[in-house]
Parts: sequence; C-alpha cells; structure tokens
Amino acid sequence: MKVAITGGSGFVGQEITKQLADKGHEVYILSRSDKPSNDIVHMVKWLGDDAKPEEQLENIDAWINLAGSSINEGRWTEEQKQKIYDSRMKATDEVLRIIGAVTKKPSVLINASAIGIYPTSEQATYTEHSSSRGEDFLAKTVEDWEKKALEAEQFGTRVACGRFGIILGKVQGALPQMALPYKMGVGGKVGSGNQWVSWVHVSDVAKSILYAIEHDDFNGPFNVTAPDSKQMHDFGKILGEVLHRPHWMPVPAFALKLVLGEKSQLVLKGQRVLPEKLLLHGFKFTYPDLRDALKNIYA
Repeated sequence: MKVAITGGSGFVGQEITKQLADKGHEVYILSRSDKPSNDIVHMVKWLGDDAKPEEQLENIDAWINLAGSSINEGRWTEEQKQKIYDSRMKATDEVLRIIGAVTKKPSVLINASAIGIYPTSEQATYTEHSSSRGEDFLAKTVEDWEKKALEAEQFGTRVACGRFGIILGKVQGALPQMALPYKMGVGGKVGSGNQWVSWVHVSDVAKSILYAIEHDDFNGPFNVTAPDSKQMHDFGKILGEVLHRPHWMPVPAFALKLVLGEKSQLVLKGQRVLPEKLLLHGFKFTYPDLRDALKNIYA
C-alpha cells in the first residue's frame, strides 16, 4: 500500500511512518523542504511556488492529513490563533486540490482532529454520538477542520477524522512538560485536580489510524483516546509514582492563567472522552492502562 502523509515529520507522523514501514508499506511524506528519500520513505515537496506534488502522488492508496501549526507552541495571541486555524485550512485545501488533480483517487483520507471539539466538563462523558460542541477557539477550529476534510467525499474518497486526546510520548507532546515538575521534585495537582485527562499513548494513535485505513466500514469521526481517562489529580499521582517522585505541590489555576493566558484551558479544563467507535469495531489498545503506558514511555 502507498500512503501519503502531510505533517509526517511531526510527533504523530513519525510514529505512523515507523508502523507503516514495519508493515512493508511505502510512505510519501509531503514537506516544504527538500529532504532525501529512501526505498521506503519518499519525500515530496509541497506548499511551495514550484511544487507539483500531484506528479509524484498519482497512485496513492490512502492519505493521512496531520498538517497544521502546533497548539502547544507559544502563547495564544490573536495572531497565533489565526496561524493555528489558517494552517489547518490551507493544508487541507491543498490536500483536496491534489486529490482532485490525480487520476486515481485515494480510497481513504484520515484527517486529524481533536477532542477539543467537545465542551469542557467535569461531569459529562462524551462519545462519537455526543452532539454537544464547545464554543471556544479550539472547538471551532477542529469543527471547521473536519468539515473541510469531509469535502474529499466528493471524489469518492472515504473520510474518517481521528479526534486525538492528550497524546503521550517521552520527548514530544504534552507529557514532557507535565513530567518536568515531578522530575524536579515539585509535582502536584494542577488547578482543581478534578478536570479530566483523556490521554492516549502515541503508539496507539498510529495504530488506530492504520486500523481506520484498513477497515472500509470505518468513516466519520472517531475518538482516539485510551478507555482509561483520569482526573488530573489521579493522573499526576500515577505519573509521580512511575517517576518515583512525590505528588505534593499544587499549581494554582491563577498562576497558569497568568503564564499561559487562554492556552491554560488545555490543562485547567478537560473532557472525559471514550473511544466507543474503536472499541465497538474490535480495536485493541496496546496501552489501555495509564500506569502501563507511562511505564513503557519511561522504561
């Protein structure tokens, strides 16, 4: 199988590329810069004035679109929020243009999304059947992103949108920042500690995307979270135990708001989101338990 990935050099993209390569698939990573290719991973230039990626992507079987500015970078100024939003729309528009330009259309497009589409709550539990939508910046961004991706259906391409939770990995993602206070011996609950953390191991993110590609009846939104959501206090306690560090020093909400501004909602608020669709389809998580996931990461 030949798979094209936008955003393939990022945190999730690297893990997907590894799993695809391990299964013997060919990977085409779209990049703004010229990078060397090999027998398994082919680098394709895109989003440049002289770029014509469609010439190298005529026989792609599946697309994975992860492209967009990271929500973790920088303070959420109005300018940064616009960059986060526009980067996703622009990249997806280009994916749609390329699919429209090639003769052989890919059978499936897996588009990244986020559980931020759901409202924050300490009481509610959300699945793919939940109709509630958040009203903040992140919710609007991912809702519009999903709508844009679904336009690929006009080409006869199946579309599925993976709503990622908090993705855990040792070097990238949110976990290194969450673990740092514990490594310094000053870890503790953040804010009230009651907010939900719907987490997922990066290996299971990649595994779920490959699963969605391989199953023709898998379409629409699907939650990419482990079935073991934790409230922040419990998450931190388990993290401290795995790192052999104390869980004792609370971080007040006002301090995070002062430092991070609007972006503080990523850690001060949360949602309990369950991967109902994956579970009903028979998907097996490699790391369904938080303690096991963290032990693997910090082994």
